[in-house]
Amino acid sequence: MEPKELKQWRMANGYNQERLAKALSVHVQTISRWERGAREIPSFLDLTLAYLELKGDKLKPKLNLKKKK
Repeated sequence: MEPKELKQWRMANGYNQERLAKALSVHVQTISRWERGAREIPSFLDLTLAYLELKGDKLKPKLNLKKKK
């Protein structure tokens, strides 16, 4: 997987960098580095992303958005 492909996948599937990092249990900087090509993308990432696609919102971590009273 190439950096451009990762960013395209993330955006097409409704993930921001923070949310994808949380889903993959990595730091948000790791996602940024992968997308910029500063760090090599692991060979298994395409399989992990395919799994996230299959499971959809069941695995998509929710950001803590508290309502103000």
